[in-house]
Amino acid sequence: MAHVNSADGTPIGYDRLSDEGPVVVLVGGGLDDGSENLPLGEHLTDGFTVVSYRRRGRGDSGDHQPYALEREVEDLAAVIQAVGGRAHLFGASSGGALALEAAAAGLPVDRLAIHEVPYQVQDAMVTTWQTYRHELDEALDAGDPDLALRLFMRLAGSSEQDIAGAEAAPVWPALRELAPTLRYDAACLGDGPVPVDRLATVQQPVLLTTGVVIDPHMGGLPLDFFGAAADAAAAALPDARRDTLEVQGHVADPTVLGPLLRGFFDGARD
Repeated sequence: MAHVNSADGTPIGYDRLSDEGPVVVLVGGGLDDGSENLPLGEHLTDGFTVVSYRRRGRGDSGDHQPYALEREVEDLAAVIQAVGGRAHLFGASSGGALALEAAAAGLPVDRLAIHEVPYQVQDAMVTTWQTYRHELDEALDAGDPDLALRLFMRLAGSSEQDIAGAEAAPVWPALRELAPTLRYDAACLGDGPVPVDRLATVQQPVLLTTGVVIDPHMGGLPLDFFGAAADAAAAALPDARRDTLEVQGHVADPTVLGPLLRGFFDGARD
């Protein structure tokens, strides 16, 4: 495991999965300690230098306060600089929102692939999102990571049965450790709706993907929640492509998404 210091001195851990061809940096989403995208990264190692990093507050990466979205953009900038100075980005879920914010901030990014970014499109969902952010802050300020996790799972459409099952699972203690970073994911998504003005400044090609149906563990979400969010983001971006994967699951099957990403990132070499 390698580390690079961000602009505020926070050490950020990262791994090179390969070292051949253009750099692709994997940006994780909510409650991801940096491992979720690794199977997808393995599908890109032939022909790309694949880099997976742990966002601040996760795994072996540090975490300095006060938090600000700008610090996470600086973290990503430090990783890109450490691995060659330019990169393609793949961002999953709220990590996709962070990747888009990084491009809008002017980081040296060539192409971006974004999977199921959870912007809020319906007015009711915007209200729910803003209530969630307020309640999340209260839970974390009170030192209650269990409540924070429950709030997040309810927001993501999990049933009470699913939440109870997660609490009883061996993974729950690890999720409790990651719970403070839910506030960071929320910051990446801002007030909830698509940040139209900022996305309009992103000149790079962007691929926005979604699954054909909602993840079964997110059954409480509107039927086309991620599709509507991706469509709205695509409408705001100057150079966007939309693709729907014939699979379900918020974490995309790497055997399906991997070849699509290879073709998209290979387009930069044409």
